[in-house]
Amino acid sequence: MSPPSGPVADSPSPANCSVRKRTAAPPPPPPKKYRSMAEIMRVAKPSVPVTGEYYSDLRCEECRSGDRDEEMILCDRCDRGYHLYCLRPIAVRVPSGPWFCPSCGGERQFRRFPMMQTKIIDFFRIQGTEEKSGHSQDGRKRKRSSLVMYKKRRRILPFTPTENSARRLEQMSSLATALIAMHMKFSNELTYMPRMAPKSANQANLEKDGMQVLPKEDKETLELCRSMYKRGECPPLLVVFDPLEGFTVQADGPIKDMTLVTEYTGDVDYLKNREHDDCDSMMTLLLAKDPSDSLVVCPDKRGNIARFINGINNHSRDGRKKENLKCVRYDVNGECRVLLVACRDICSGERLYYDYNGYEQEYPTHNFV
Repeated sequence: MSPPSGPVADSPSPANCSVRKRTAAPPPPPPKKYRSMAEIMRVAKPSVPVTGEYYSDLRCEECRSGDRDEEMILCDRCDRGYHLYCLRPIAVRVPSGPWFCPSCGGERQFRRFPMMQTKIIDFFRIQGTEEKSGHSQDGRKRKRSSLVMYKKRRRILPFTPTENSARRLEQMSSLATALIAMHMKFSNELTYMPRMAPKSANQANLEKDGMQVLPKEDKETLELCRSMYKRGECPPLLVVFDPLEGFTVQADGPIKDMTLVTEYTGDVDYLKNREHDDCDSMMTLLLAKDPSDSLVVCPDKRGNIARFINGINNHSRDGRKKENLKCVRYDVNGECRVLLVACRDICSGERLYYDYNGYEQEYPTHNFV
């Protein structure tokens, strides 16, 4: 049998007798045509002007009262109103940016930080060491003997960490959960960031009325507490979420009077740069003779457990009774530092509070519980 001749014999043929053809690329879509702004404005309907009468019958969605409208905020999506003190947690002031009510914003969900030792070590940058806190305390006691009589001064005490390592993991996990929920990073020291106040601006000698110097023994206590924290030996504190107060801190063990609970940390910035800031946790660091030199601590991006300790209501007797911490500013080696120290014995399970207006009567606490 002779092979086929002609064009059929010259063309390749697949084994299954099917011929594959390359699919042609689809043509590009036609470019979108946009109307000009002038054309849109010609056909747009004029908006109804909003006058004072529009909000004359506005009522709070929670208490259904229209009183105290100066303390009412409107949702930027549904335009409904809420009193600052009716929100849960309570809002301190009217935010400068967009705000959405609980219905439009949705309920906040917090993912609990895993109670795994390796993740806790990485998050808090814990460093392993064989040094024990008791060694430093014993060495300090040997230096106290003296023949000279001095007036007895109350010294700051170091905190006593929880002995149970599993419980310490739970304490640190609660703090990590709160920090992540607030989009913060852990920092147990003052931080100086670009375009903010430099470290050279933190000079205690600029304080308007002078600043008390932290004695040598108390400086040793401060350094001891910092070294304990680096080893993962944290103060016996637990961060919990309260529907009325938001994140708050409670003692997870007994705390003695004059115990150093924590240092207030965060980014250091000039007060003039933060006058219209929405951060509700700024702390005064330096009240300078020249107001342009005054400094604040801003724990909105970096900070520690001090960020979640709530303030008392200065306007009620019951609120003032809750105070169990004192906020004290000290000159530490020429720099301003803020310490939170127990002002009485604190029981396990008791929540921590201090006076937000210890130095300036400017923080609005009249709606605090």
